[in-house]
Amino acid sequence: MAPDLAWQPSLLDGGEPQIDVSYDGLRRIELDTRSWVDYCPGWLAGSDSVFDLLAREARWQQRTVTMWDKQVLEPRLTAGWSTEAAHVPPLLGEICRLLTARYDVGFDSVWVNLYRDGQDSVAWHGDRSRLVMDQPMVATVSLGARRRFLLRKRGSSRIAHELSPGAGDLVVMGGACQQEWEHTVPKTARPVGPRMAVTIRHSRPHTVSG
Repeated sequence: MAPDLAWQPSLLDGGEPQIDVSYDGLRRIELDTRSWVDYCPGWLAGSDSVFDLLAREARWQQRTVTMWDKQVLEPRLTAGWSTEAAHVPPLLGEICRLLTARYDVGFDSVWVNLYRDGQDSVAWHGDRSRLVMDQPMVATVSLGARRRFLLRKRGSSRIAHELSPGAGDLVVMGGACQQEWEHTVPKTARPVGPRMAVTIRHSRPHTVSG
């Protein structure tokens, strides 16, 4: 399906895509002794052109999820690739290779979540990869508008950390983050443009050096 977007590119993030291989500006947020989040603002320069490419070429779908024993449409669009597939956009493959080299984890799949406006969201959750591997690492490159990205300890209602990624920012969640913490992108009533979360995972329980 083709997404219907009110998309206005930024005047500050044009040009050809360029990845900051130096990771200049990256800071680590220690959630606790077992879990951490790396945040690198502006890691992908020229991210608006990547947004445009994915908006046109990705095979968008709207999945059905179960909420309160009812089947409802998920309030966002999704598209995905394996990095072994021939049709994966080259830049996404390069992002996976660079993150694999830095974090010594075999990132091999890309899933893009499209939040079309402030009514699209995702509830509190941990990545499902926690069910099949120990301490999975999840990296996300945000494109387009900034949205609130909240973190809390699993079992708690208190928001412990808040980020507002967008425009090429990189967020990497590691350690026991998926098992012991939850994250959300909540709805918002204020006017906000569309956002894509390019989420990179390792789907098999191994590391590059292991």
